[in-house]
Amino acid sequence: MRFSNKRAVVTGGASGIGRATALRLAEEGAEVLIGDIDEAGGDEVASTSNGKIRFQRCDVMQADDIRALIEAADAAGGVDALFNNAGAGGAREKIDEISPEDWDRTQSLLLRSVALGIRYAAPLMAARGGGAIVNTSSVSALGTGYAPTAYSTAKAGVLHLSKLAAADLAKSNIRVNAVIPGFITTNIFTRHLDVPADKLDLANMAIAQAAAHAQPVKRAGRSEDIAAAVAFLLSDDAGFITGTHLLVDGGITIGTRQSWDPDIPGMFAALGAFQ
Repeated sequence: MRFSNKRAVVTGGASGIGRATALRLAEEGAEVLIGDIDEAGGDEVASTSNGKIRFQRCDVMQADDIRALIEAADAAGGVDALFNNAGAGGAREKIDEISPEDWDRTQSLLLRSVALGIRYAAPLMAARGGGAIVNTSSVSALGTGYAPTAYSTAKAGVLHLSKLAAADLAKSNIRVNAVIPGFITTNIFTRHLDVPADKLDLANMAIAQAAAHAQPVKRAGRSEDIAAAVAFLLSDDAGFITGTHLLVDGGITIGTRQSWDPDIPGMFAALGAFQ
């Protein structure tokens, strides 16, 4: 019960990583306010929590919505923890094809929303003596080939913003860190691919099977894997950790596939044929 008598805000809490994290925090004693544009999903999460989770509609593209969500949590007793998680795949076009409008929309959804979440929560946390913030970045912040350009750029911004915010807010006893998910099987992939609703289950199953072969850990990543990491970073167990990130990727960023897949010969194995 690491979050007894504590209150948390989770954006994007109606599904996926946000939902799993809200449930994890509530299970460990927190009172949680989740924000999302998915009202049906948000209400469903709240209804399963025995009153530990409340839902408020929040479009993180709208600054007033973010401010209202955080102020609602503060009015209900305060904000001790914030998980800036809401997002989607964003624009898919390459840099030489993307429109200015799609670029701006993706940055607003994935980066500006995180900055504003920190902006509105920090003064309220400072007034309570401190707090903890975690922001969702991505393995695409660390290298190419994981996600589209606009998304990856925004997630790299989230990673660096987390460090800068940690420096800015240390004076107020507020810790700021990022979590970096790898290949986690959530609906972000099927939404990104415009999969029809009646094919979602089959598509998610195919994605999970593919993910099990994409990294050294031989299973698909789950929302609960990220929720466990976020709960740790928000808890007092991580009280000496700020301005960094926790990589939860099943080892996908270890190195090239040859470094961990015995079925693919590496460079030195190939050279051995000439000995």
